[in-house]
Amino acid sequence: MSEEQIRLGGMALRNGLLIHGPTHWAAAVRTSDGEIEVASQPKPVLAPRLATRLPLLRGPIRLAEAMAVVPIVRRRLRSARLPFEDPRVIAAIAATLGISSLLRRRAPASALREGVLQAIGVIPALVALREGDLAAYHGVEHKAIGAYEQGSDDPAAVPKEHHRCGSNLIAPMMALSAGGTILLERIVEDPGPVARAGVGLGGAGIAVEMFAWSDRHRETALARAFHAPGHEIQRLIATREPTPEQLQVGIAALAEILRVEQDGGGEQVATSH
Repeated sequence: MSEEQIRLGGMALRNGLLIHGPTHWAAAVRTSDGEIEVASQPKPVLAPRLATRLPLLRGPIRLAEAMAVVPIVRRRLRSARLPFEDPRVIAAIAATLGISSLLRRRAPASALREGVLQAIGVIPALVALREGDLAAYHGVEHKAIGAYEQGSDDPAAVPKEHHRCGSNLIAPMMALSAGGTILLERIVEDPGPVARAGVGLGGAGIAVEMFAWSDRHRETALARAFHAPGHEIQRLIATREPTPEQLQVGIAALAEILRVEQDGGGEQVATSH
């Protein structure tokens, strides 16, 4: 990225794309009648700016701020369909929570138990990605943002995998969560939800710091090893090549986020094409 470019992130929707900028979000979706609807708004701020600069704390705060945008997008852009907005995904989440709770009560703390729990935890995401549009719009996210970063006018020519995708956090967060939980249960006889949440928060913070370091040192062997699992997850499961019509939605979302970030934006804008 050049110094003039802004740093962008995104989230695939079932029928479109949400893009995060430094101060705003923008989303574009394809409606049931084939039109493209666009909306944007300033992002919520959940913590003082100083807190977002503190190692281990800044990662979870940024993740929380990104998730706080999701219900706002759904409210402002009624045509948007969220990744988990599907009865099958909701059922998978409920089943995963139930099985995980049962395993934690019945099985002793061990690497095997935690490995099984981490594997079970990804089932809802796999169920969501079985519906091809979500994986395709994940590809749209990477292509639109990648084209912007590369100064290209042709998102179709950009790879559907991106080095800054959140999939790069999956493997380290799973490993850190499993290791932290095993250690916690060997130190504390019956850890409560607060202690378990603290382990999860700590693991997320460390994983995000690893993610940031690997992004700054992408040419090193250690950074390439860090990105390898996430790249394969994207290549094999999490992304698909989008259609030209789906790319049009991504281009609309990108144009809107650049407009509001450069112009200072407004409270909310919604248009149809």
